[in-house]
Amino acid sequence: MLNPAIGKLIENYENRYGLVTEIANCAREISSEAEKNEEIIIEKPVSIAINKIASEKGLI
Repeated sequence: MLNPAIGKLIENYENRYGLVTEIANCAREISSEAEKNEEIIIEKPVSIAINKIASEKGLI
C-alpha cells in the first residue's frame, strides 16, 4: 500500500491524469538527477515522487 493514500492525493487534482502526469514528471527528474550525479537509488523513483508531492501538498 502506498503511503500516503492515493485517495488523499487525488483530492488536490481535477482528475487522475493530472496526478499521474505530475508523478511521472517528478520521477523522471529524480531519475535523471541520480543518473547525472552517479547515485544509486534504492527506492523506486515513483515512490520518491509520490512522497515528495504529498509532502509539498502537506499530506505527510
